[in-house]
Amino acid sequence: MNTSYPHLRHGHWLIAALLCASLQLTGCGGGGGGSTPAAGNDTTPTGNTTTDDNDTPTDPKSVNLDWQAPYTRAEDYPNTVNLPQQLITMRDGIRLAATVTLPADENGNAIHGQFPVIATFTGYNQFYSGAAFADPALVKRGYAYINVDLRGTGASEGSWQAFGQKDHDDIGELLDYIKSQPWSNGTIGMNGASYMAITGLLAGAQEDPAVKAIFAIVPMGDAYRDIVFSGGQVNAGFIPLWVTLVTGLGIIPTPVGLDNGEPGYTVSTLLQHLQGALLDFQVPVIAGSLIGDEHKYNTEFWRIRSPLEKIDKISAPTFVVGGLNDIFQRGEPLIYEGLKDHTTAKLLIGPWQHLDGSSGAGLPADGVPDLASIRLAWFDHYLKGMDTDAENFPPVTQYYTGAERYVTAADWPHPDARAETFYLHGRFGQPLFGNISDQAPSDNHQTHLLQTPVNGLCSASASQWTAGILGMILPPCAAQDNVANLLEAVYTSEPLAEDMVINGPITGQIWASTTALDTNVTVRVSVVGENGIARPLTHGIQMASMSAFQADKSRFMNGKLVQPWHPFTEASKRPITPLEPFRADVEVFPTSAVIKAGEKLRISVGASDLPHGLSPITDLLTSLLGALTIYSTPAMPSRVNIPLVPASALQ
Repeated sequence: MNTSYPHLRHGHWLIAALLCASLQLTGCGGGGGGSTPAAGNDTTPTGNTTTDDNDTPTDPKSVNLDWQAPYTRAEDYPNTVNLPQQLITMRDGIRLAATVTLPADENGNAIHGQFPVIATFTGYNQFYSGAAFADPALVKRGYAYINVDLRGTGASEGSWQAFGQKDHDDIGELLDYIKSQPWSNGTIGMNGASYMAITGLLAGAQEDPAVKAIFAIVPMGDAYRDIVFSGGQVNAGFIPLWVTLVTGLGIIPTPVGLDNGEPGYTVSTLLQHLQGALLDFQVPVIAGSLIGDEHKYNTEFWRIRSPLEKIDKISAPTFVVGGLNDIFQRGEPLIYEGLKDHTTAKLLIGPWQHLDGSSGAGLPADGVPDLASIRLAWFDHYLKGMDTDAENFPPVTQYYTGAERYVTAADWPHPDARAETFYLHGRFGQPLFGNISDQAPSDNHQTHLLQTPVNGLCSASASQWTAGILGMILPPCAAQDNVANLLEAVYTSEPLAEDMVINGPITGQIWASTTALDTNVTVRVSVVGENGIARPLTHGIQMASMSAFQADKSRFMNGKLVQPWHPFTEASKRPITPLEPFRADVEVFPTSAVIKAGEKLRISVGASDLPHGLSPITDLLTSLLGALTIYSTPAMPSRVNIPLVPASALQ
């Protein structure tokens, strides 16, 4: 244990409860295989695996860690013009709606010529969501821009696939189409946020050499683990909003049919979208997930929708933008990791939830340029061959909560990171409150709490997993974890004697038992100031019966488990026996933060985190009526492994 933190012993607890107002939901826009060891097995694997123990850090002197001045250049053309929406016919006759934007002269007439093409493939109805209006700053600087509604969305025909195999095939055909157009020079860059960032990565995975660059803002990496079934739980926050958004935007009429001389196009397309929603995708998948059919496991259905499964096929230089509180907080750094060894990759993580991350809110700051100038430099360098020095951007730039500034590094996690273990100690006479120490427990303590499925509605988690929407409605809930802590076991350190700098993923190794047949185990990491407010840093959730992890796919740092990889398959599911202790290895999503001297580290353990996770109905019934016991004993030491870096690393 790092003796820099000897003060993490026999802490005391202070909590300030906040009242949570009633909530309103509004609608808005890695593979498997191998054996599954027991959940108690946290031995560092050997051999050539993906579980680097971080003992051979990258030399920061070998890479540039300084951002250059914001890149800019004069416009090449004074205007832009949208061509009429067109329909692109796929191999099976389904037509996809597309809008092309070209540079134009002072009178708005399209410039005839061939240009490098920026492409955005969307699911949000380009005509009404604004995606049809390409970034004029790029077009005026000599790029053609094409926006396409993917199958079953917006004004396109067919049934929505949500990144399924038909989407993959359509993307390949769209790349071929773009290369053959008279306004295209055969060079393509993929651009977009969220849905459009995911399709950009999938386009890169087509291995088409025409794709020369990708700018992916807040993309998903692993469909199952990042968002849909984190910890084996149905995401009850973002997924319903997202499905509603895509479906709703797909039934709004657009003029594409009239533009192409087909007045009945809108009605026929609407019927195709509704049939797809009711029979092919939305209703069957959501209903099946809720009742616990095969969709609750990480099957090929989810893997094919995960860019990380195809990350080795992406050779185009890729700039990845993520957020510390984004819905894809887990996957964004993993995308960078999957790319960095075989292509040029950069990672920028800001203090954002999903909506702010999509625009890079608050930039420029701390020498980091705004996203528009970074993107222009990226595309100019890789699509136009201009010397913008984009390849020498810092490999990793992260915002550190607590320090409230951006810091660059040579890699992610930070090359100087080492995992430290913090033990959760119960306290006699105080059943819900305990201490954090760097020493393993020497006596026996138990903490008991009820298994309630509704905790977390007033928390930073609730804001995060509704893409920031609940946070805008109830900002006091998004700024603290105290209300959620009322139904959790809370462990708090003594005030820190010096700054603690966290960088990377975290694992909660929680020994517990339940009176029920299953339970969820949640872990929240917070920082407590002098006012007693628990400011959230990150959190994780794990279904006990699905918590077996696969060591050769997990991440260990100096011998400590910091990122378990759970198979989430039917074969990996284990029975939970009432009152029999088990260990749940909870993946707590990565963060970068500074807990300042005088502040306290808080770890809270609970049984639910709504709306981030809700058990499928069959699993919910097995865990609904129960009590959870957390153990802190020499034989069952509940603990959290946290990657720390020296404070000097922030200089």
